[in-house]
Amino acid sequence: MRRLLVTIAVAFTLVVISPQANAADAVLQNFPVGYGPIGLAFDGANIWVVNQNDRTVTKLRAIDGANQGTFRVGRTPLEAAYDGANIWVTNFLDDTVTKLRASDGAVLGTFPAGATPTGIAFDGTSLWIANQSANTVTKLRPSDGTIEATYNVGSNPVFVLFDGTNIWRTNSLSNNVTKLRPSDGTVLGTFNVGTGPEGIGFDGVHIWVSNNISNDLTQLLASDGTVLGTFPVGDGPQEIAFDGNNIWVPMESDNTVWRLHANDGRLHGQLRVGRSPQAILYDGQSMWVSDFDSNAVTKISRQP
Repeated sequence: MRRLLVTIAVAFTLVVISPQANAADAVLQNFPVGYGPIGLAFDGANIWVVNQNDRTVTKLRAIDGANQGTFRVGRTPLEAAYDGANIWVTNFLDDTVTKLRASDGAVLGTFPAGATPTGIAFDGTSLWIANQSANTVTKLRPSDGTIEATYNVGSNPVFVLFDGTNIWRTNSLSNNVTKLRPSDGTVLGTFNVGTGPEGIGFDGVHIWVSNNISNDLTQLLASDGTVLGTFPVGDGPQEIAFDGNNIWVPMESDNTVWRLHANDGRLHGQLRVGRSPQAILYDGQSMWVSDFDSNAVTKISRQP
């Protein structure tokens, strides 16, 4: 579940991960950030960490975790997305999104969204924002923050994903996901998954959904929403990342990250990370995990 609360880091050595790496080969580095790190975004060179409890985002250089700055945003920020030039952050209690210039973190504007915005994604043209209390998704023009449209979805939407063609939304109280056509918001389908769906990922063929209450993952065909399987995992699965071969998902209550084969959902390994892991992101070489109660992020790499 989204943490709405208000903790230390250790360091290891940096190396590069391979999608084929065994969990036993992994090396973990922890980098301190702000209070209550929850959301992550990648701009091609830097990891942006959304710190829920101090209204900031921290910019870390991906290659070595060096802190590039901390920047103020709105109240209870949750998630972030990169539009090719700027970082956008959802401010849950302000009903807004903040636009920061990725090069230096300068705030370029704060714009209205729907009620209690949570997840956010960029489709190459527009930003899509999940509005939890309004049960809607907002389509926003990144050049000037204009709301282009607002569409109804399921109950208590949490995360939003662009699969290269369509927009997907997890509806945590409806126990389903909604598929929308980006051009006009037409609902292309609503598909049942497990209980309490939150995180959502795409592996090039399948949509993966983490069901926070039933403690499992659902695999669907992106083309038509057919459910291909349900796979039990740990306690409190959160966001999802794909490394080219495997699905990675943090378990909030277990303080672990699980890795499963994308083709058949078989468990491929587990790693212990910081306390209450939430978001996960793949930067092309390493996995990054936000550890909410550790006030740090974990970088998962592989020994040479």
